[in-house]
Amino acid sequence: MTQAATTTSFSATRAAPAGAPVVVCERLTKVFRDFWLRPRAKAVNAVSFEIGRGEVFGLLGPNGSGKSTTIKIILGLLHKTSGLVSVFGKLPTDVSIKQRIGYLPEESYLYPYLNARETLDYYGRLFQLDRVVRRRRIDELLDMVGLAGAQFRPVREYSKGMQRRIGIAQALINDPEFLILDEPTTGLDPLGTRQIKDLILALGRRGKTILLSSHLLSDVEDCVDRMVILYGGRIQREGTCDALLETQDATIIETDPLDEATISAIDRLIRERSGGTRSLVRVARPRQKLEDLFVQIVDEARAEQQETSGAQHGGKTAAFLAGDEGEGLISSLVEAGRRDETPRPAEAPAAETPSGPDRDVLAELLTPEQPAQPAAPAPPPAPAATTPRRSADIDLSVIEGLVDGAPPRGEPGKGPNP
Repeated sequence: MTQAATTTSFSATRAAPAGAPVVVCERLTKVFRDFWLRPRAKAVNAVSFEIGRGEVFGLLGPNGSGKSTTIKIILGLLHKTSGLVSVFGKLPTDVSIKQRIGYLPEESYLYPYLNARETLDYYGRLFQLDRVVRRRRIDELLDMVGLAGAQFRPVREYSKGMQRRIGIAQALINDPEFLILDEPTTGLDPLGTRQIKDLILALGRRGKTILLSSHLLSDVEDCVDRMVILYGGRIQREGTCDALLETQDATIIETDPLDEATISAIDRLIRERSGGTRSLVRVARPRQKLEDLFVQIVDEARAEQQETSGAQHGGKTAAFLAGDEGEGLISSLVEAGRRDETPRPAEAPAAETPSGPDRDVLAELLTPEQPAQPAAPAPPPAPAATTPRRSADIDLSVIEGLVDGAPPRGEPGKGPNP
């Protein structure tokens, strides 16, 4: 059977009914080959598991056990050698499912010349988020991961932990249904680690599906519902945390503080009831986790307002991740109201214009408004009228002299008069 035929058949038989698993892997195998197509390494060997909707699923194993290879096949970044894989009932290479997936790789690949805000805006544009939604989500995510105070610094100036924080934010910018986290707490301080675990638990309660891969087993233990443990590309063990971790050969009894006499009485009672086969093995005071102590110390320092130039402890989970869409709607309505309330310059009363078919609207739009012309000055008063002279009063000799070139009559030294 050709690859095209296999793809068509798988797509037809793997339609996603309601409540179907988000991820299905059946005998998934990946073999890496050399230049001569000879098998070089079998990274994944007949792995089968399912991830249900709303489940926090752990993928564990030492280095080279096939965790990252499995994740890349689920994402469609690598092609399987054999077996079946479906994500939301479709092939991993189907572009239509990418909108519903968020991915944090083991190493954060970020543009070093962009700052945190520009980075999130870039990924938001890739998901074609509206400008208002994109801006609101960026503000919430930056506050959540503790980078609001460093949002305008280039990413190349960030520490590894700060880059990890912005990587987590970009994986959540599209509010994914299926979130894949590959070593999410690498490089994070205990505060960031605690916050990521709290976020995973909050998203799980909201119904998100999460695939978590980590070497920090205590982090996985606190978060996942079910897990598989890989070694050599094969599944060695799988099940819930309780089923895999609960021991059957001991019992823990926790009480308020007891004195020595009471402890001795309890020990005698246990021996009597068991016929001497059972006894009180260990008595100790409970210890808090080092993580809890670390968080307590930092909270006390922050309460004293001690300065720090590092990443701040993040705020609450972003509203859109917590499912609080009403808050976003209110923000958009408030912003729209502010735009409507913006004062506008007073307009001069419009002159009467013809209406109906005789009105040339295009000409009105293209014709620039002419500034008001100043009123024309009043004409100067006309000079008073003079009484015209009679012809008898006019000396005709002057006119005749100008015409004939002769001097006017009566001037001395110009000869006798005619």
